[in-house]
Amino acid sequence: GDYYYEPVLWAVENGVTTGTSSTTFSPTDPCTRAQVVTFLHRSVGCPMPMPESPFSDVTGGEYYYDAVLWAAGSKITTGTSATTFSPNVACTRAQVVTFLWRTCGEPAPTSNNNPFTDVSASAYYYDAVLWAVEMGITTGTTATTFSPEATCTRGQIVTFLYRAAHTPEDDSP
Repeated sequence: GDYYYEPVLWAVENGVTTGTSSTTFSPTDPCTRAQVVTFLHRSVGCPMPMPESPFSDVTGGEYYYDAVLWAAGSKITTGTSATTFSPNVACTRAQVVTFLWRTCGEPAPTSNNNPFTDVSASAYYYDAVLWAVEMGITTGTTATTFSPEATCTRGQIVTFLYRAAHTPEDDSP
């Protein structure tokens, strides 16, 4: 009955995640920036990364190394600064939807109908949120709020990815 039940099964079956142990997924735990880009990278088939890390806090040998390099090289993220990615920082809902939107090629929303009072037209994530709503990837945290600065949970991110993979249009991962 959990909203993330089918998405978790899909994520495990498709190699997007193995969970936090062999028997747990931890759906309410915060999802780190490293986990989010790793989930995205795996969901699109693990494309080749750029050759070098632009980030001083992302070094070889980490499970997320190739995913972060791919995300940076594909302009899915620019990091938290020119030289840092902040892999262990919790990812916000705005960041997650923006990463996903960029992964899908930054498709333009077909409408300017913004149901959320906490998403302004000047926000960097505005088009990403409108696109995600149109595609059925998110409905927000309430009918009128998206909660862009709230931490994205592991259950939410796999649900976003699952819904993106099952959208009517075939421009999603």
